[in-house]
Amino acid sequence: MNLKNPDRFVERLRELQWHIRDAVIGAQQSVDLASVSRVSSADTIYGIDAVIEPVIEQYMEQWGKEQPLVLIAEGIEPETGRVFPAGAHEDDADIRIIIDPIDGTRGLMFDKRAAWSLAGIAPNKGSKTRLRDIEAAVMTELPTSKMGSGDVLWAIKGKGAHAVRESLDTGHPDTGVPIPLKPSRADGILHGFASVSNFFPGTNLLGPTDVTAATVFEDQYISTGGQFYELIVGHDRFNADLRPTFYRMQNQPEGLCCHPYDCATMLIADEAGVIITDEKGQPLDGPLDTTTGLSWIAYANPTLRGKIEPLVLDFLQHTPKRPTPGRD
Repeated sequence: MNLKNPDRFVERLRELQWHIRDAVIGAQQSVDLASVSRVSSADTIYGIDAVIEPVIEQYMEQWGKEQPLVLIAEGIEPETGRVFPAGAHEDDADIRIIIDPIDGTRGLMFDKRAAWSLAGIAPNKGSKTRLRDIEAAVMTELPTSKMGSGDVLWAIKGKGAHAVRESLDTGHPDTGVPIPLKPSRADGILHGFASVSNFFPGTNLLGPTDVTAATVFEDQYISTGGQFYELIVGHDRFNADLRPTFYRMQNQPEGLCCHPYDCATMLIADEAGVIITDEKGQPLDGPLDTTTGLSWIAYANPTLRGKIEPLVLDFLQHTPKRPTPGRD
């Protein structure tokens, strides 16, 4: 552990996300949340995203005056990281913070499903700082208009994961009812949720089965943080987002996919016992940025990993690449 007083960092991130949540709630009835504000190299920035950018900048400027920092976030320029306070140098910063202010924008802006605000803090190692360097992380649920409560999860490396359910009527970070974090202990995915982003699980994960019966359920949650949450609390047993790998297999340019800022709270899943790997079965890692494409596979427990991983890796390793269009 290299961060000094990591509990204080958790408090800071919870406070920031409380402000973000408050701004989202306030904008739900007064702003065209689905309007396109601009397009960045990381993703499309919608009206709902633009609402919270000033909130983040103001908070980080105040925090930076107490402790210089580097912020990496979707929508905050430059994408390589902005130093706070204004005028400070990157070498002055002891910490790097990576955030996805609203992970799950598309579902939230149409009031269909809650999104998540994600944040992780790592010691500043410059451009060499990676996801596995994150030592404290917080994720806060951003509610739809009909919700009366929302969950907040956090973790400090080596100290486990924790969560509370906060009433949106009070909404203060110091309140909330503790909720258990229990990844599924099931030894298979039959009659449970297992999803591959944009790709139905299919029979490869099941072996021979009755395909006329709905025995595996899919949940296309358009939020990496949301997918991690469903594993952490025991709703889902297996999730994978392999879009960059699938693009390569199809000889397509890398399209919209998961990036490191989407995985800013991977530490919480790790501390809760969820197993997250890359497409080769190695611990997921990547640089702290907003543009690198990441493929990941997550299992609720080691038994599920032992059963599913050989099938997934075999499929990825032995499925022939699609010929490049226009070539024989």
